[in-house]
Amino acid sequence: MGVRVAASADVAESASLGEGTQIWDLAQVREGAVLGESCIVGRGAYIGTGVRMGRHCKVQNLALVYEPAEIADGVFIGPGAVLTNDTYPRAVNPDGSLKSAADWQAVGVTIGEGASIGARAVCVAPVTIGAWSTVAAGAVVTKDVPDHAIVVGVPARQVGWVGHAGHPLRREAEFLVCPVSGTTYVEHEGSIREVVPE
Repeated sequence: MGVRVAASADVAESASLGEGTQIWDLAQVREGAVLGESCIVGRGAYIGTGVRMGRHCKVQNLALVYEPAEIADGVFIGPGAVLTNDTYPRAVNPDGSLKSAADWQAVGVTIGEGASIGARAVCVAPVTIGAWSTVAAGAVVTKDVPDHAIVVGVPARQVGWVGHAGHPLRREAEFLVCPVSGTTYVEHEGSIREVVPE
């Protein structure tokens, strides 16, 4: 299938793009970034220096993924979402001099397999977004998100659980059930686990 890069995109020579990856108009992929196979980077999106992204990820239009983000397979990053990298941002030092790269330490956002970050959500580094979790549109994440959790609001707070299909799980007696796949989970000590049929 090959790699497709739009003529107006800016992809550094040292970036690595997996087979089948597509980079759309005006997107920028910086030096040393590694994208797995079959990823899509939308119009005007930014992928920072040395960012690591797994297979089958989608980064929608105008999303900003700053280094040193680590993104697992199958992650969705919605339009205009931002993954930050500076806990205490300042343009200048206390003496008024312009900050340079040597004046601060970049910290990253880590996103687990299959997770989804909604449109215009902000993940404030350093945080870990758990596998198969969902961050609602417009949420501001300031603390770690458990696997399969749904978080909403500013600051983001957990309001439920989500299955692999992306739909909120329904409570049925002591179980949580995916309305799409029928997969059953149980809640235990702040997390959920799938019930495997015997």
